[in-house]
Amino acid sequence: MSIVKEFKEFAVKGNVVDLAVGVIIGAAFGKIVTSLVTDVIMPPIGLLLGGLDFKDLKIHLKPAVGKTPEVSINYGMFINTAIDFLIIAFVIFLVIKGINAMKRKEEAAPGAPPEPTKEEILLTEIRDLLAKKA
Repeated sequence: MSIVKEFKEFAVKGNVVDLAVGVIIGAAFGKIVTSLVTDVIMPPIGLLLGGLDFKDLKIHLKPAVGKTPEVSINYGMFINTAIDFLIIAFVIFLVIKGINAMKRKEEAAPGAPPEPTKEEILLTEIRDLLAKKA
């Protein structure tokens, strides 16, 4: 199968649209979680730790000199980002767990029996013909 044909099938099936919607919603969700962590979760934690602002936590390697900015390791921002990641990962885990549970229910639900394959139909016809001859 050529790459062009495969791409057409991929694009026509709607996977591209689904992917685009997922990326847009994921970006928006990421912003919400970042705001949740930065504006809601971290201030009370900082208050419990004596008025500490995690954004200000850093290790100064070189102070600012003139127009040259300081060089520092901003581990407080890293902590915020790590908490963002953990929240997003947990929510995605819950969504996937819910989807898998719904799939299991669909598979377990009794439905119409599967249609026989061509081989099964042919074997049934042969059996019936043999039964008529006997």
